[in-house]
Amino acid sequence: MLMLSDNLNTYLIIAILLLALGVFGMVRHKTFIGMLISAEFILAGASLNFMAFNRFLAPNPAVGQIFTLFIMGLAAAEAAVVVSLVLMVYHQYRSIDPAEVHDLQH
Repeated sequence: MLMLSDNLNTYLIIAILLLALGVFGMVRHKTFIGMLISAEFILAGASLNFMAFNRFLAPNPAVGQIFTLFIMGLAAAEAAVVVSLVLMVYHQYRSIDPAEVHDLQH
């Protein structure tokens, strides 16, 4: 019986779907929060790639896990910075729509 979890291609397809969903969201969303969530999808796809290659191809199992932990820390820092920027933009302009924030358009 073929187990999908024992196949590298399964993880790579899911990672590509996460990356495509994140890129589509970055292009399509018009709010800062939507862009933040899309960036998190992109980082999750990258993390899944590291973990999949770590499990199936790497001789040292710690390398992919370390990279994934680094990406998770980077994503947490990104979320904190973006949420603080959104709060500041909302405080200044009373909107989180990037089209209405005229000072950021140049």
